[in-house]
Amino acid sequence: MVTVADVRSLARTLPRSSEHLIRDRVKFRVGAIVYVAFSRDETTMGFGYPKEDRDALIGGEPDLFFLPGTSDLRFHWVCCHLARLDDGYMTELVTEAWRMVVPTFLARQRLGT
Repeated sequence: MVTVADVRSLARTLPRSSEHLIRDRVKFRVGAIVYVAFSRDETTMGFGYPKEDRDALIGGEPDLFFLPGTSDLRFHWVCCHLARLDDGYMTELVTEAWRMVVPTFLARQRLGT
């Protein structure tokens, strides 16, 4: 099971990433753009994800992933249950969400792609 502390450990290594507590919710962002956010009870995590691909992600693993609330459907965003998420998958999802909000050159420097 992944925890906020696990995500924090990863996020601290990502350039330009910062942690914020907003309305009792832990969020990670680059500048003003949030790329990962936790529910108040820290049982679910929302993260940046391409809108055009999210139905396939959710359809492939409906016990793990789900759509955000109606007001957040306009964003590039998907949510997951932390209790069902393993560390490797979390690393991939958080890193890709971060990649969506940083300049390409910075992602290349960090990830070598």
